[in-house]
Amino acid sequence: MKNALVDTNVNLSRWPFRRLPGDETRQLVAKLRRQGVTQAWAGSFDGLLHHDIAGVNQRLVDECQAHGDGLLLPFGSVNPTLPDWQEDLRRCAEDYQMPGIRLHPNYHGYKLDDPRFAQLLKLATERELIVQLALSMEDERTQHPLLQVPHVDPAPLAGLFEKLPKLRLVMLNTFRSLPLAKIDQLAAAENVYFEIAMLEGAGGIEKLLKKVPLRRVLFGSHFPFFNFDAALLKLKESELGWFQLKAICEDNPHRLLAKTE
Repeated sequence: MKNALVDTNVNLSRWPFRRLPGDETRQLVAKLRRQGVTQAWAGSFDGLLHHDIAGVNQRLVDECQAHGDGLLLPFGSVNPTLPDWQEDLRRCAEDYQMPGIRLHPNYHGYKLDDPRFAQLLKLATERELIVQLALSMEDERTQHPLLQVPHVDPAPLAGLFEKLPKLRLVMLNTFRSLPLAKIDQLAAAENVYFEIAMLEGAGGIEKLLKKVPLRRVLFGSHFPFFNFDAALLKLKESELGWFQLKAICEDNPHRLLAKTE
């Protein structure tokens, strides 16, 4: 990649069910730098199952500071089903100065019509935090038999956008749960962004751009769970102009961070 490359979807720490190449932070950072990544938005695998969310976020910040050398931007976990989740949100915004948070409703046991989710979005928006919403983490066919986690149903989101016009929502790992042919309602919302990690099929980004304006498409790899090179291949297999590549890989995430349109 000749453009600067911002990866909006990486995770630190351990996937609960197997070791992954790159799950040591030093290795992850080295791989990203070799591939031209200049900034990576990092969540934590620990945020899926750990109840001590404060500890998860503290370790995430420590790892980003110790090994990222400016490359890693921490996106904290918040679980609105746990006591004091509002304090976890406050720490993300105030103590750690994070640009955003990352949510995993299917692992945390709530649906998107849960009033606590609406409250979380409202408070995050008031604090000007980007909200990353992961609809999936893995193909349902590969899940451990004792932990079968359904994909998140995004349908209830439609009723929330009018109430939160300043929300900045990034959909992560979208397209296993929500096929490209069915994203029209989400794509119509001006404050919803899509990253490409689970976008499948030849010319996938070209097809996505027929549904979503260029300014709301972001590069994401889901590394280290996915091979990073697979995300790069998505850029190469679609016929994209330099201005489209620059927008997806650099301009769009930077503008999103800057809170401007």
